Amino acid sequence: MEQLLQRIQELKQEISGFEATDAAAAENFRIKYLGTKGVVKAMMGEMKNVPAEQRKEFGLVLNDFKQFAEARYESFAQRNGTQKAASAGIDLSLPGDAIPVGSRHPLSLVRNQVVSIFKRLGFAVAEGPEIEDDWHNFGAMNLPEDHPARDMQDTFYINQNPSWLLRTHTSSVQARVMEKQKPPIRVICPGRVYRNETVSARAHCFFHQVEGLYVDENVSFADLKQTLYFFVQEMFGKEVKVRFRPSYFPFTEPSAEMDISCLICGGDGCTVCKHTGWVEILGSGMVHPKVLDNFGIDSNKYTGFAFGMGVERITQLKYQVNDLRLYSQNDIRFLKQFTGAV
Repeated sequence: MEQLLQRIQELKQEISGFEATDAAAAENFRIKYLGTKGVVKAMMGEMKNVPAEQRKEFGLVLNDFKQFAEARYESFAQRNGTQKAASAGIDLSLPGDAIPVGSRHPLSLVRNQVVSIFKRLGFAVAEGPEIEDDWHNFGAMNLPEDHPARDMQDTFYINQNPSWLLRTHTSSVQARVMEKQKPPIRVICPGRVYRNETVSARAHCFFHQVEGLYVDENVSFADLKQTLYFFVQEMFGKEVKVRFRPSYFPFTEPSAEMDISCLICGGDGCTVCKHTGWVEILGSGMVHPKVLDNFGIDSNKYTGFAFGMGVERITQLKYQVNDLRLYSQNDIRFLKQFTGAV
């Protein structure tokens, strides 16, 4: 063992006198002393020749020798790395480049703003599954299997079980709320929905909705109009004009669509508003009595209103986005425009 200890001291002196003036010399040092066939490995292999009672002591000396060699190599590597950076004109004392900070997606920004507006009116947020059964998506909403209004929504059905589907609207969440809760009910239902449509600048196979439901005694169409007037003014400003048009939805009666004056052309006419000066932003109406009856809510005692809007359409008007496909392409040039948006 004495010979081995003396050999380690000699190697330490040899390592101390080794100088690596460039990266190649540092690499030669690593191979010679720290490589798989290097000096440190060879000395560790001598452990088998040390008497058992002295192995602990020798092991400590070996470990110290290994750390000494590794520290020497690290000093070479650091010194040569600094010299290389200096020769390349790099000032290592300068602060690093700032990492770009991400931002919320424009659809998330608008969704959160919509939710915030209706929360101030006392609406609670309700959510439900995106894979839905036929009853909650269609049947409970007054669309039986043979109802022609089902053709209005091109549905993605689950092949293994056609009674399950990707929800076509967040009205299914309203159905689940009425199933579990009795009036008064005041909820908004934000979420992603799916329809089998050709992807284009004006349509997509998935999009986002925010639907609202208010059921209580003596709820009137006037309450619906004032609620939506408040929403439009908070979202787009008090100067925006609003109009209601009669429409048809199987789960509301009477039904209406709401238009606002086009924010892109100021009402003068453009491709977005199809040169009419008006853009439809949501559908609404009084909840059909049959829908209330489906959930055991007395339609003679309670009335309610419902509405639904596409988040993409609201975002398009608010930020003047001319192509719906931009929302899902993750193009950083598009998304970074919304950094700092409120």
